Amino acid sequence: MSELHDPNAPQATSDLANTGRMDVSAVLGDDRGLPLDDSVPQVVFDLNNVQVFYGDFQAVRDVTMQIGRNEITAFIGPSGCGKSTLLRSFNRMNDLIPGARVEGLLAYHGFNIYAPDVDPIEVRRRIGMVFQKPNVFPKSIYENVAYGPKVNGMKVNMDDLVEECLTRAALWDEVKDDLKKSAYALSGGQQQRLVIARCIAVKPEVILMDEPCASLDPIATAKIEDLMKELAADYTIVIVTHNMQQAARVSDRTAFFTADVDDEGVRHGRLVEYGPTRRIFTSPKDPRTEDYISGRFG
Repeated sequence: MSELHDPNAPQATSDLANTGRMDVSAVLGDDRGLPLDDSVPQVVFDLNNVQVFYGDFQAVRDVTMQIGRNEITAFIGPSGCGKSTLLRSFNRMNDLIPGARVEGLLAYHGFNIYAPDVDPIEVRRRIGMVFQKPNVFPKSIYENVAYGPKVNGMKVNMDDLVEECLTRAALWDEVKDDLKKSAYALSGGQQQRLVIARCIAVKPEVILMDEPCASLDPIATAKIEDLMKELAADYTIVIVTHNMQQAARVSDRTAFFTADVDDEGVRHGRLVEYGPTRRIFTSPKDPRTEDYISGRFG
């Protein structure tokens, strides 16, 4: 967003594929149909001057951005820049932390999700979340998927729904003969796909993912990335990742955050630049973005 950029900042013209740590052009490819325009069609989330506090500490400052429907948006940046804090604000998970509060406007389809009459439980049903470490329930594979629909009183054929969700999560063929087995018997990558199946079982519109591949091996990571790209046909996905190659591989748009240090030495997260992934990785407008992507810091 223009108000977050320094209008006098020099334009980055170098090819980061040649100056950075990865071949960006090879990762992005030429046929992914990535957006080229900064404008966001079919806005799902509209953030205007969003600020997140933990007590008196301001963790995130002045974020203004829009998230588009059926797109994958990646949040990148160094540790401590507020990426996960902001992500958890999208479905009011921060409400569970004493002293946490959000200021500014965070609108979902035009409705302020922090309005007094908004039920945070309903917000979390519509906006699901997948965490860094697979948080499977101490239940069978079947019951992990069926739990949400049962709790929400959904009138569905549960066997069909479980199969559908496990199929969408690319897990059905691996577990269809072991549905009564404990979810703890699955590998880490399988557990994360089970969590995704459980998430989509309650029919959300948005899936938030907080470093979903951080604890997985490369093979499991590739499966999760392929799954994200498939799910984006039906869901809006926002992902926090420290893996820039992953952001380049899977996302349509990328937001780069950093941490400003105030006069008292306190760090505050801030959005530096947001736009189509191809532009962010090949010709960023802010030199701080180029420095991060090319490995000069972070």
